[in-house]
Amino acid sequence: MPHLENMVLCRESQVSTLQSLFGERHHFSFPSIFIYGHTASGKTYVTQTLLKTLELPHVFVNCVECFTLRLILEQILNKLNHFSSSEAGCSTQITCDTFNDFVHLFKQITTAKSLKDQTVYIVLDKAEYLRDMEANILPGFLRLQELTDRNVTVILLSEIVWEKFRPNTGCFEPFVLYFPDYSIGNLQKILSHDHPPEYSSDFYAAYINILLGVFYTVCRDLKELRHLAVLNFQKYCEPVVKGEANERDTRKLWRNIEPHLKKAMQTVYLREVSSSQWEKLQKDDIDPGQLKGLSAYTHVELPYYSKFILIAAYLASYNPARTDKRFFLKHHGKIKKTNFLKKHEKTSNHLLGPKPFPLDRLLAILYSIVDSRVAPTANIFSQITSLVTLQLLTVVGHDDQLDGPKYKCTVSLDFIRAIARTVNFDIIKYLYDFL
Repeated sequence: MPHLENMVLCRESQVSTLQSLFGERHHFSFPSIFIYGHTASGKTYVTQTLLKTLELPHVFVNCVECFTLRLILEQILNKLNHFSSSEAGCSTQITCDTFNDFVHLFKQITTAKSLKDQTVYIVLDKAEYLRDMEANILPGFLRLQELTDRNVTVILLSEIVWEKFRPNTGCFEPFVLYFPDYSIGNLQKILSHDHPPEYSSDFYAAYINILLGVFYTVCRDLKELRHLAVLNFQKYCEPVVKGEANERDTRKLWRNIEPHLKKAMQTVYLREVSSSQWEKLQKDDIDPGQLKGLSAYTHVELPYYSKFILIAAYLASYNPARTDKRFFLKHHGKIKKTNFLKKHEKTSNHLLGPKPFPLDRLLAILYSIVDSRVAPTANIFSQITSLVTLQLLTVVGHDDQLDGPKYKCTVSLDFIRAIARTVNFDIIKYLYDFL
């Protein structure tokens, strides 16, 4: 389908698989499909686009918004009731408290003429939240086709693997479909597709190539990269608008945009300032530290141990692993002068960007820099998760790796200094490039 290929880029394999699973409108589809992949990998967009383009009857439910069982069940039933009662021009609100009631009501609604002869699709986004609900919910949705004896398919969208869903008592196994991360070539193609009509596609593609060259090592989130592309494009084409350069003068365009992209590394990527503030910063050439927005880093107050976790993460990101023994062991032995000289001959780690590190290294540094004895409790791990949610740390790698996921610290040195001052910690003496 050419129209669908233009709407969904770089996901041809996944679209083809889903279309083969859906089959014809009147065919019984697979009872349940589990789609997983990292954030911004196109799971939700591809599923919604495919169902809308094919004009298939479907219900989309976000399990974060519908945070209770009753909200989920009622939203599914009411949306389906809207489909079935659209011909009559009237509909009533349905209430449902239990999954057993849901099965009976679902049977009644799907007997309508508009839903009887075609597959109904129920899409549950952020499906990992179903694990925190009643034990019968997840197995019930996976067996909904069997329980209702209706032509229905349940699609679960999640960022975690199926092995973390499977109940201990066993359940119906869904068809598992993986959405891999976009490669740099995929990102180049997708972002270049959004070029403004007043500029040529080659000119915008060259801009995207520069943008990815700067940000790809620290950010591979399509949503964030698209946000960065929109905000910085006006500054990139400024010499062309003023008549100081043409669209093919890439060197002059790069010199004009380079300092602003460096500022963006510390501001827009983490949404430290709003879009309007960022435009003011570019226009007036203001230092990013002078802006005081609603979410400025100086106003962030973290729990006590979260501060030390973030400091440890920064040290692990910018210091080579071979320096851990030197900084965090009391009796590390003598340091050879030749090694000391080699350190100053290489490029600064702060110019190369943050490096990924495993969880055990983060905890080892944490235990060394905290004054009091810290036990590896659930509280510590939950604070690490909170830092990832706040995008102060990013996860690199997949959850199903044998050695576990790796992390990166994404905040600036100025922010770490501000955090360190609140706990009276001298961060500079632990940084390899500053000694």
